[in-house]
Amino acid sequence: MNSSTTVSAELGLRLVVPDRTSVPLLAGLEYAADDPYAIRMAFYVGDDEPVEWIFARELLTVGIVRKVGDGDVEVWPARDDGTLNIALSSPFGNALFEVPLPPLADFLHRTYQAVPAGEESEFIDIDDELENLLWPS
Repeated sequence: MNSSTTVSAELGLRLVVPDRTSVPLLAGLEYAADDPYAIRMAFYVGDDEPVEWIFARELLTVGIVRKVGDGDVEVWPARDDGTLNIALSSPFGNALFEVPLPPLADFLHRTYQAVPAGEESEFIDIDDELENLLWPS
């Protein structure tokens, strides 16, 4: 597997609004082996540009079995309906999403096929990362 490998998926999810009803949304997920610890999730909200959040792959994985996260992002399994809850907080507001577990678990499984757990550091070009940190363009 090389560092240009990517895994992507689209999934339908629900935004839970204050009165506990939900609004269906589409989200795009992307994982790139050259950034092996991160998953990008783009939330498509109407005709506006998507809102993108970056999650630790491990955060989403652990969140399938127990509540995890602190501060801006919290993830936990729903009690009985096969969904994963993702709560996001920013200076612009808070959002709670209900994500169907089967397609998310399938996506995560494919990311671990691309870059197995514990092997992430083999996909990072340390020299390039240091150069970017020390000599910004």
